[in-house]
Amino acid sequence: MSALTIRNVSKRFGPVQVLHDIDLDIDSGAFLILVGPSGCRKSTLLSIIAGLESATEGSIEIGGKPMNGVPAKDRNIAMVFQSYALYPSMTVRQNMTFGMECRGVPKREQGAILDRVARLLQIEALLDRKPSQLSGGQRQRVAMGRALVRDPLLFLFDEPLSNLDAKLRLEMRMEIKRLHQRLGSTIVYVTHDQIEAMTLATRIAVMHRGVVQQFADPDTVYNRPANLFVARFMGAPPMNTVPARLDRDGDAMVATIGVGEAAVRLPVPDLPAAWAGRAVVLGLRPECIAEPTRHFSDMEGTTITLDAPVEVIEPTGAETIVLLRLGGEQVLGRVAPDLRLTPGTHARFAIDTRKICLFDPQTEARIA
Repeated sequence: MSALTIRNVSKRFGPVQVLHDIDLDIDSGAFLILVGPSGCRKSTLLSIIAGLESATEGSIEIGGKPMNGVPAKDRNIAMVFQSYALYPSMTVRQNMTFGMECRGVPKREQGAILDRVARLLQIEALLDRKPSQLSGGQRQRVAMGRALVRDPLLFLFDEPLSNLDAKLRLEMRMEIKRLHQRLGSTIVYVTHDQIEAMTLATRIAVMHRGVVQQFADPDTVYNRPANLFVARFMGAPPMNTVPARLDRDGDAMVATIGVGEAAVRLPVPDLPAAWAGRAVVLGLRPECIAEPTRHFSDMEGTTITLDAPVEVIEPTGAETIVLLRLGGEQVLGRVAPDLRLTPGTHARFAIDTRKICLFDPQTEARIA
């Protein structure tokens, strides 16, 4: 069953169109993440789903019911804001039960719901405190609790972790994922953080300039990006994208990066013969460029080893990011933290060619 259907939704502010024909179907129990850079209008789309903004064109359905013209309070949704939006003069208990009181939920039922949600979020000891007495992570748990007591058709999260430090962000990310697994709720979640998108989502909609660039599961978005924008946006570090030329080598197709003695030839997915001699953009994730001892695959001929100049190394603890050159083009690789590399020297690297993506330099769409 579709919990949320977005059909051809567009939005204009005066003469400026900010959303362009958004078309998404979200199944019940899915965790959809709207991800993109600042200004891509992901929060505008969330506001339209919530009923805080109206679409200029198109329609929204929640639980199979049309929502155009239905006010936010009647949409059976719950929203968690970036700023928490807790009432400062109320205790945690009052913040969480206020909405139930407004809806006329009996006191005994309120108490049972509050106890269940407080145990779920492990905030039983905080119920008599006020927001000013809570840490950022505790406030976020209370904001989530206030949403959970609603038991709505749809949960909406608007960058809920952006105000937290790195450690708390990781903890709350795991908490949200755990809650989704326990409850099976349908969630629409806005973020600009690719790590949040990859770790939380069952479906990702990557947005740019008011357009959905790709709508797919996290593995597809990461390994088979629809275009150069998605390839360069998703991932930390992002996918390497370098100019290359396609040529036939017997029955196979190869991509050549660079010219002359420094040129590197890599086997690529087969394409029609008409592509031979054409320019492309070759995409390769940093983890596909590693030390020669890295075991990529048992498939013969899919791993290429070569010497390349090392320009910069960046130890991160769990791994080392390496800036090197392939065919004269700068690319990033990931190697083991105990591999000793020296900038300004050459080192041996292995390249996993199975994960190569090819893009049309004109349309920027992925062709293979």
